[in-house]
Amino acid sequence: MAVLGVQLVVTLLTATLMHRLAPHCSFARWLLCNGSLFRYKHPSEEELRALAGKPRPRGRKERWANGLSEEKPLSVPRDAPFQLETCPLTTVDALVLHFFLEYQWFVDFAVYSGGVYLFTEAYYYVLGPAKETNIAVFWCLLTVAFSIKMFLTVTRLYFSAEEGGERSVCLTFAFLFLLLAMLVQVVREDTLELGLEPGLASMTQNLEPLLKKQDWDWVLPVAKLAIRVGLAVVGSVLGAFLTFPGLRLAQTHRDALTMSEDRPMLQFLLHTSFLSPLFILWLWTKPIARDFLHQPPFGERPFSLLSDSAFDSGRLWLLVVLCLLRLAVTRPHLQAYLCLAKARVEQLRREAGRIEAREIQRRVVRVYCYVTVVSLQYLTPLILTLNCTLLLKTLGGYSWGLGPAPLLSPNPSSASAASIGFGEDEVQQTAARIAGSLGGLLTPLFLRGILAYLIWWTAACQLLCSLFGLYFHQHLAGS
Repeated sequence: MAVLGVQLVVTLLTATLMHRLAPHCSFARWLLCNGSLFRYKHPSEEELRALAGKPRPRGRKERWANGLSEEKPLSVPRDAPFQLETCPLTTVDALVLHFFLEYQWFVDFAVYSGGVYLFTEAYYYVLGPAKETNIAVFWCLLTVAFSIKMFLTVTRLYFSAEEGGERSVCLTFAFLFLLLAMLVQVVREDTLELGLEPGLASMTQNLEPLLKKQDWDWVLPVAKLAIRVGLAVVGSVLGAFLTFPGLRLAQTHRDALTMSEDRPMLQFLLHTSFLSPLFILWLWTKPIARDFLHQPPFGERPFSLLSDSAFDSGRLWLLVVLCLLRLAVTRPHLQAYLCLAKARVEQLRREAGRIEAREIQRRVVRVYCYVTVVSLQYLTPLILTLNCTLLLKTLGGYSWGLGPAPLLSPNPSSASAASIGFGEDEVQQTAARIAGSLGGLLTPLFLRGILAYLIWWTAACQLLCSLFGLYFHQHLAGS
């Protein structure tokens, strides 16, 4: 209980620091603020009337004498030389934005959750393996749950809009990803080694003795089918959640590349970050990843570059590095989004006709008011992938390669049942049986398959949506 006690103390200290320090040194504010914000420089009334070609207005007495009411909204030519002011985006500016508090709380919680996980991993590495509850798993599970909540919050905006077609786009992609999720589960483990088949076999092996005692043998195929259907539904929902974040990522990626034409290193990082979901897909493609390292296609004698445990550890490290890389290029993407205000004004100048002065200001301010939603769309898939990777390492029984990998128990339910003593009371025996039943369901092999599927499927949805977004913004948006 010593490890669990120390972990609880660290958790309380972390929560206290989060509550005390978040208003002063927030990581979420550091990511969002200090960018270049474009604001509409509202000209004077005389300048607007000069642009509009209207004379000076008459006085109130003259208007009422001629039977006229208040003037109509002032309109100016669309090709008028509008000016935008550039100023840094400060914390005071961000505090008034919608969803800013949710964004700040979510990102800061993810950072503190990562800190707790790092401390717990270091503690277990120093003291050696211990059969204690890993409280970092609870923090990572909470972060995954909050990521789904953020997805729901942002997606609800598109479903609440009466016009615009966002709801139809989400539903279309949801049905498309439902079909793809069912097709992915048909792929054999020799090609796509997600581990779903070994995981379901492990769960079935441990669950079958319990069901035979109750004459419930028919539950096993139903349970396997329910898990398959549930994974397809979860994949469809995740695809709908990641549709507009992928489209937005494609737009900000293009604009960020345009802004960094004189910085080749930053362009290389942007390209690598954009293609990081493709690298994640390769990691679980067995002929490309594991088989290639076990039997390279060069040399006369067959040899192995990496063992299975080393490959699993390297895959975890590469996932973490790709997530950190995408985090490192967050601010160029957000800055590229803020520059949309300037692009909209330049596009307005190429149009003919007139426009109200208030509408110009509304178009510029709309970009600024939406920046927290764009930040959530960019960071939420990243945080979800990173925490699923950490859970895959801990719950799946993997190792970082710095020490020996923990051994997987072949039959946790029988081991739990054997640990029940004769001197224990009925409550303890019942709790031990329940723990044994849950251990038979949530085996490490089963959790490996589920978490690997979530990581792989999130990357697949991001890649498909971002590639479609590139095609849309390059060929369809301008037409």
